[in-house]
Amino acid sequence: MKFIHAADLHLDSPMSGLSHLPGEIFERLQESTFQALKTLIDHALHFQVDFVILAGDLFDLDDRSIRAQIRLRKEMERLAESGIPCYIVFGNHDHLGGNWTHIEMPENVQIFGKEVEVKELLTKEGTAVHLYGFSYPVRHVFERKIADYKKKGEADFHIGILHGNLEGSLEHGNYAPFTLQELLDKDFDYWALGHIHKRTLLCKQPPVVYPGNTQGRNRKEEDEKGCYLVTLTESGAELKFFETSDVIWRDITIDGTGAQSFDDLLRLCLTALNKERREGKGILARLTFNNAAPGFNDLSSAELLEILQDDEKEESSFVWPYSVKFAHPPLWNKEDLAGKSDFYSELFAIADENTGIEESLAFLYEHPNVRRFLRSLHAEEIEEVKEEAVQYLIGQLLSWNEGAGL
Repeated sequence: MKFIHAADLHLDSPMSGLSHLPGEIFERLQESTFQALKTLIDHALHFQVDFVILAGDLFDLDDRSIRAQIRLRKEMERLAESGIPCYIVFGNHDHLGGNWTHIEMPENVQIFGKEVEVKELLTKEGTAVHLYGFSYPVRHVFERKIADYKKKGEADFHIGILHGNLEGSLEHGNYAPFTLQELLDKDFDYWALGHIHKRTLLCKQPPVVYPGNTQGRNRKEEDEKGCYLVTLTESGAELKFFETSDVIWRDITIDGTGAQSFDDLLRLCLTALNKERREGKGILARLTFNNAAPGFNDLSSAELLEILQDDEKEESSFVWPYSVKFAHPPLWNKEDLAGKSDFYSELFAIADENTGIEESLAFLYEHPNVRRFLRSLHAEEIEEVKEEAVQYLIGQLLSWNEGAGL
């Protein structure tokens, strides 16, 4: 028995905060979630799978744009033409309580309701499969829904579909939480998970799988994204990952040791970017130089970025650098400064607190013309902003003290 397992398609994601990209690249990124869906269905048809599982967050917003629904229906119709059913649960982003214009799906689409239920399938080869799952009735589901998953009836294979959070994971909201042992105790043959956007195999036997999302939407969702082709037999399972992402985010580190001139830096950048280029794919890259000479600064970064971007504007298989930074070690030691002055000690204590950041950014997120282009900052991004702010502030203070002869 073969099936495709995918999750977190986030169709029609607005790609907030990325409208500064060149028009063609931004449009390619906006289209990328739909292209990922098409590629996913291409794989299902190529391998003539017995069914497809989409484990939640098919849509990015609970209003489910008509455009996204129509595109999904088109791909479901392609499956229907080959007699392939698709089993869907909705998650926290596309919960059943949202307000949307309802677009009918073809009969091969099986959607789970708000309570855990079982759907039975007899494949073309006569294999009996029971699939268990539920869709979120509202955005926030904190109950331990795993307790409601119970084997029912006789089948060759029992498959659980759950859009939820592995207890202890802090990457996403703690919705429909569960522990790995709770899943294993159900004695299912496969667990098709969704919600976590990073591809993760929690257990090999039986397979407990987060396939990750099908298309990265920001730099936190880097590298290839895709789906799993799963083959289940009486003796075990075989999993094969297939890439579906049309645009890939990369974080590239470059060793700047020995670079003496701007031309040296440029050559290193071009070599790194061309190494990432892939036919038919788009790459969005963040470049970070380690061990570069101290004389290279933010001005050098801006000039490099402008030149590198000029070369990529006309490329269909582009490698677009959206950031160039120099990672210089600090010229000061936090502990030394804190020990020399109560002022610095208090400054570092304030910086370590998480208070004040939201208030400082409130004027942006509340501005009627700006807020629609912004997304919330991830915890790691907040820490990066804090660290950069402290580095800048201490650098300015030390420069002023040195100039004042203090």
